[in-house]
Parts: sequence; C-alpha cells; structure tokens
Amino acid sequence: MFRHIRCVLFDLDGTLIDSAPDLGLAADEMRVARGLPSLPLAAYRAAAGAGARGMLGVAFGLTPAHTEFADLRDEFLARYEQRLTHSTQAFDGIDELLRALRQHGMACGIVTNKSQRLTAPLVAALPVLQDMAAIVCGDTTPHAKPHPAPLLEAMRQAGAQPAHCLYVGDDERDMLAGRAAGVGTVAACYGYLGQGADVRQWPADAFINHPAQLLNLLERA
Repeated sequence: MFRHIRCVLFDLDGTLIDSAPDLGLAADEMRVARGLPSLPLAAYRAAAGAGARGMLGVAFGLTPAHTEFADLRDEFLARYEQRLTHSTQAFDGIDELLRALRQHGMACGIVTNKSQRLTAPLVAALPVLQDMAAIVCGDTTPHAKPHPAPLLEAMRQAGAQPAHCLYVGDDERDMLAGRAAGVGTVAACYGYLGQGADVRQWPADAFINHPAQLLNLLERA
C-alpha cells in the first residue's frame, strides 16, 4: 500500500519532536509553586501528547470538568510558551528521514492538535521543521483530530490526494483521523502513545520503532 505515496504528513509532538521536557517542566513548575513536590519527567512523558489536559492531569489529577481547570490551563500555556524550545528537539533520525523523503520527491507536512499560537514559533525555531508543504494546527479547521478535517486541509495545502498520502502519529487519534481521511497510517511507537495505550489495537497500517523504519517501509514498497 505504500507504493504510490507522494506525501507524508506527520503529527508534531511525540512524532517529529520530543517536547515532553518543556511540557512537563511547565506543569511541574506549577506544582512546585503551590508547595507540592516535584515529579520526575517520566511521570509526564506518556501524557505529553495530550497537551495541557495531559500535563494538568498528571500534575494535579484534574480533568477539564474541574472548576479550576480553565484557569490552570491558561497558566500552564503561559508558562509553556515561555520555555517552548528550551529543551525541545527533533527525535533522533527525523532530520535524516525528512531529508531522504524530499530527495525521493515526496512532500512533507505537519498536522497537529497544538494551537497555531504555539506551533508557529516552535516550527520557526527548529531548522529541521522548515520547508513543510503543509502545516495544520488544532485551530486551523473547525475540528481537531480525530476528525479528518485537519488531514484533508493538509492535503489541500500540499496538493496531495488521499491515495498518495501517509500519516504518521503517536496517538490513536492520529490513526483514526488518518482512516477517516482515507490515507495510510503509521504508528510511531517511539512516541508518547498515551497512558496505558494498547498500540497494537490501533487501526494502523504499519508500526515503527524508529523514524528510519518509515523510510525502509517506503523503499521496500
């Protein structure tokens, strides 16, 4: 099924970049400011793909239904914005992967549920993320993943058709969005995955444990 791929779209956090250190530390600063003990980064990592919801869930055990959640979310986002690229970097192998895909004549793009407010400066600060054929954020379309609208918009920007497109992500929402949009799906098992996730139950067409394995899939097709 990978034989006719001409465009590869990627989730951002947990797929292209490891942003867990900055996300986790922003939430942990809030804990410490309230007299709570610091938590190790490992406590935050699995939930990093869920953004503010995930980080506040780990830090304070809160869900979006809690009365204090909105105020804490605003504080978290402000703190995270201040340290957006302090420790965030591309996963090992991503630079080489993107370069190889482009050498093979493939377009690359980003489809993330992260807001444009955070995505734009983050992408601008990381050289590896330049020259994307499409960038779609969580607030670019009326719906976020797992709705297919963001992927459809990315394909529109990149001039790609679903039959020629692949989506790579580290969350079940990514696989569901890809299926709904009619594109091939690859689960990035090196990413955050979500707490207690059973990755092999995701509706993915393939699973990779390192970015280089994606290139192997495409070269063998």
